[in-house]
Amino acid sequence: MSALALNSHSALAQPHYDAYPAYQGNDLGMSHEAAETAFRIWSPTAEKAELLLFKEAEKGYPVRAIALNKGTNGTWHTKVKENLTGFYYAFKVHINHQWSHEFADPYARAVGINGKRGAIIDWATTDPSGWKEDCAPKFSSNNLATDAVIYELHIRDASIDSSSGIMAKGKFTGLTEAGSNYHGLSTGITHLKQLGVTHIHLLPVFDFQSINEHTDQKPKYNWGYDPLNYNVPEGSYSTDPYNPAIRIREFKQMVQAMHQNGLRVVMDVVYNHTGLTAKSNFNLMVPGYFYRHKPGGGFSDASGCGNETASERAMMRKFMKESVAYWVKEYHIDGFRFDLMGIHDMETMNEIAETLHAIKPDILLYGEGWTAGQSPLPDSLRALKNQVAQLNKIAVFSDDLRDAIKGSVFDVADIGFVSGKTSAANALKGGIVASCKHPQVQGASSFATDPSQIISYCECHDNHTLWDKICLSNPGVPEATRRKMHQLALTIVLTSQGIPFLHAGTEFYRSKKEVENSYQSPDSINGIDWSLKETHHELVKYITALIDIRKHHPAFRLTSAEAIAKHLRFHDNAPEGTVIYSLDGESIKDSWKEIWIAFNGTNTEKICTLPNGNWLPALTMFTAEKQYFGEIKLPAFSSAILYR
Repeated sequence: MSALALNSHSALAQPHYDAYPAYQGNDLGMSHEAAETAFRIWSPTAEKAELLLFKEAEKGYPVRAIALNKGTNGTWHTKVKENLTGFYYAFKVHINHQWSHEFADPYARAVGINGKRGAIIDWATTDPSGWKEDCAPKFSSNNLATDAVIYELHIRDASIDSSSGIMAKGKFTGLTEAGSNYHGLSTGITHLKQLGVTHIHLLPVFDFQSINEHTDQKPKYNWGYDPLNYNVPEGSYSTDPYNPAIRIREFKQMVQAMHQNGLRVVMDVVYNHTGLTAKSNFNLMVPGYFYRHKPGGGFSDASGCGNETASERAMMRKFMKESVAYWVKEYHIDGFRFDLMGIHDMETMNEIAETLHAIKPDILLYGEGWTAGQSPLPDSLRALKNQVAQLNKIAVFSDDLRDAIKGSVFDVADIGFVSGKTSAANALKGGIVASCKHPQVQGASSFATDPSQIISYCECHDNHTLWDKICLSNPGVPEATRRKMHQLALTIVLTSQGIPFLHAGTEFYRSKKEVENSYQSPDSINGIDWSLKETHHELVKYITALIDIRKHHPAFRLTSAEAIAKHLRFHDNAPEGTVIYSLDGESIKDSWKEIWIAFNGTNTEKICTLPNGNWLPALTMFTAEKQYFGEIKLPAFSSAILYR
């Protein structure tokens, strides 16, 4: 029996997947014109293949079954010389003397409700007015990665709560509504614009599996990390999931509105695993090929979701590259966050980066530099955090800074620097310098060679919100004190080197009622309570001011490890439990010649000695003091930013 004919789940042997022929063409999937529709899939182990045409999106029998012709390098294809607009389609293949189940086109760019079948649509109907003129706004004069301020947001969370004032609740178009407010305070897209962030990181918005898109079904929540169709927007975020073109047009309307409001759009993509495993469209089309396997057979599972994809294989690599390029070209996407990027091999990630930077030179790319389990692919080949220096303009999240700030996410009781863990000061310094080598920081992680390689953060959708983590790890501590801890944490993130990243609602102490991972929790847990903006408006103003300072002062956005080592100096005489450092602004032509930053992570006031001279507070609206000489009193769990 040839290698190509072996079943991927054979207990005796596994196929030599590298022997499968790779197809180099750019026409996989379906391409449609008024007079002709072409179809091509890659299934090198198939003996026969069929195209199935349907009039219904989910149910019903095919109205026509068309045998596909065997093509080059493992492909099967056909052309139907008629207008098929309005039809749905799927495939099945004949492998090892039996027909597979019907499966959706893995390369589909439009699908019917619930993504079971591809859809053949008039693509001209998917562009909103002015779409051809849409372009991303500049987010700084030089469009450097370190100039970005990222804000992570879930489509449904943003608008579903009654306090949002948004009409299209839980929909793409909810984020196009200008003027939405709660008691006169902006919500939605206007709030994002006023906050001053540059990039809106959207949790998965491709078509995922876990939500039934039928509008008569009880609403169900999910973050969306269970991919079904990678190249199609999610139907439940559309106002009409029954019309395949609507979700596409409304997604574009959202991107267009973001761009018009000075915001860029980052997509959270999940190529590391599929929502289904043995019955996924990939596995039905080419059994076993798109996945890694355990030595004795069976699917490996570094994702913790039942499988992991094999990015190192030619056709999976090709799929990933073509998919992200498609989102940039068709939907004008400005960046990608790669879920569990540590599962992917570095060669694939670097080819993706090269492809995308050729299309959009200022695209923002970053990912999780870890896995959820062991992978059979050697660590030395994978895009892991400690190997970020080998990646091509791709950043990784700094879990070192995250845990130094608030404590381990794996131990709810563990506290961080902002809650009094003074032993975390050194790790905090390592995070402040964006994990770059620094002569004054010893014993902390220093795996980055450039600050643009680091996402500086202290919370995201995973685990507890910052506010909930602080509350749970500090029982009995007065609420006012916890709020000071929270504010201190965000101050550290927004003044650290690297690329700052905020979780939606953190600017007004967002809580998920202490639910740790809310991926299946109801709207009552996940929906953003915009009334908190009114209750905690001072914090919103404070975070807005911090973002503005960062954007206007390049000393907070140093562009090389050498510049950080040269122009950032920690103060050795800092009181116990504080971290104090200065930035040399004059040398880099910042309008502030010198900046002095101090963090007090203790529950007692600290008297800090200032360098000689007259020091002015950066955040004048939040202090009664007009200037400082000689020393400054730093209250418990607080920070100070001074300049001269």
